[in-house]
Amino acid sequence: MKILHVITGLDVGGAETTLHRLVTTMDPVRFLPRVVSLIEPGEVGRGLARDGVRVDSLGMRRGVPSPAGLVRLAGMIRSWRPDLIQTWLYHADLLGLTARALAFPLGNGPRLVWNIRCSYMDLAQYRRTTGLTLRACAALSRLPDAVVTNSGAARDFHLGLGYAPKRFEVIPNGFDPARFRPDAQARRAVRASLGLDDSALVYGLAARLDPMKDHLTFLRGASLVADAVPEAVFVLAGRGADHGNAALAGWLAEAGLAPERVRLLGERADMERLMAAMDVLVSSSVGESFPNVVGEAMACGVPCVVTDVGDSASLVASTGLVVPPADAPALGRAMLDMAGLGPTGRAALGQAARSRVMAGFSLASASQRYEALYSSLCRGNNTSIE
Repeated sequence: MKILHVITGLDVGGAETTLHRLVTTMDPVRFLPRVVSLIEPGEVGRGLARDGVRVDSLGMRRGVPSPAGLVRLAGMIRSWRPDLIQTWLYHADLLGLTARALAFPLGNGPRLVWNIRCSYMDLAQYRRTTGLTLRACAALSRLPDAVVTNSGAARDFHLGLGYAPKRFEVIPNGFDPARFRPDAQARRAVRASLGLDDSALVYGLAARLDPMKDHLTFLRGASLVADAVPEAVFVLAGRGADHGNAALAGWLAEAGLAPERVRLLGERADMERLMAAMDVLVSSSVGESFPNVVGEAMACGVPCVVTDVGDSASLVASTGLVVPPADAPALGRAMLDMAGLGPTGRAALGQAARSRVMAGFSLASASQRYEALYSSLCRGNNTSIE
């Protein structure tokens, strides 16, 4: 079965990482993947290519409509003739739907599945084209054969926006416990590279600079911790979380965090090693669906403090702490509570977190559910895989 994946871009991010894991885990005998990025591929695209997956780019510019890109995608669909098109994120969802119609104007084209990955968006924080695309997708949502999301919260949010798909599937993200695991050697090596020893209490935020990730609330919470816990250090990793970001520099100054208490690492390709060096993973987002970084940290045996957005609370359950979004005092108190547990208490929470991920959120299980969905659609079976 030939599966054409179409995604907005292939820089490091939750949807991009899930796509990479999916296509390299599904049964290679039954499923032949090909990936198309609307814009130039980034680090995830290069990783896919290294893993032997064909990756193409439409050469589009982010946020700029491109009739030429649409025509090129339609040509790829017509020539490669996939059995199913899986699109990822709103712009790719809309473009994939339109390109399929151009490639097969009389119908009988490949099956089409949309994939949506968020449970909240403040559209005022994004380009106007994003809001227009989202509204168009809602209006056209009965046309794809199925819509997939990774959380019940995201499904409910989009139903509230007017999505009315023929079939709505919730498939939570899956995690590889062999890759994401406690690693004492990586912990020592990464800490040494950051100028830290084992006495440091490392809080990590792994997120690109994006309004939904709410770095400012994290930094305000961190300032409360820094005043009370002299050994606390705050590590930020993700696209834009570096010393060249003027907005981030302003937030750091506002929070009053001394430079020696903060490490800005930017985008990292070794997140499993970085997470092994953390004592606590913090997710300060105001909008998430099912955050990869939280599941990854849990698999590494790292307890988490998360905001109550998307399915974050149900993911950590009793193995972490949950606070309201955009509430820096509450976030800071929860981070202090983690400090108060001491190494033994945090280790116990981390062990419980890893066990929870291994039991309920394995990568193998997620891949099998996608395989079942694709197979049922291509057989003409519209029965839910739930």
